[in-house]
Amino acid sequence: MAEELGHQGAPEQEQPGAIAADPPLPRAAEAAALHRVARRRKPDPNGQRKERVDARYSLDEKTEILAMARSLNIAGAHYVGAVVMAHVHGDLALPGQRAERDDYIDELTALRREVAAIGHNINQITKKVNSGGHLRPGDTALLAQAEHTLTAVAATVRDIASAANQAVATKAA
Repeated sequence: MAEELGHQGAPEQEQPGAIAADPPLPRAAEAAALHRVARRRKPDPNGQRKERVDARYSLDEKTEILAMARSLNIAGAHYVGAVVMAHVHGDLALPGQRAERDDYIDELTALRREVAAIGHNINQITKKVNSGGHLRPGDTALLAQAEHTLTAVAATVRDIASAANQAVATKAA
């Protein structure tokens, strides 16, 4: 029983100190967010935008920009303007730009890894105690406490993972 509980939150493949990759965000959510941002762009109060900003793109970048604009059923200029203004207003981060939520997600991931390592260590202790064949005085109490601790560790790991997933989902929205 203790071994089962220990492995719920601490898979043996996971090494303490290893860096876990961030889970990829679903493409549908990214497209929906961009569509929402592009559609929120308010019309110019004078009825027309007259100021111009020039930008240069590679052929591949331009193709991607126009493809995304077409998928959102808007003009390329409207798409670029909406994305730029969303960034200016803090609704959109640039690639590589870290936000406070990114740090929060990284902290939760590191915490989950550390708590899972505790579960792994308790599981190893439990296996060692059980491997002797004969229980010594106090082993029964030790195993009961280990089982209780592993249950708490497994619940904690699940709660941390849930909080991290919620932060990622909120970030993607």
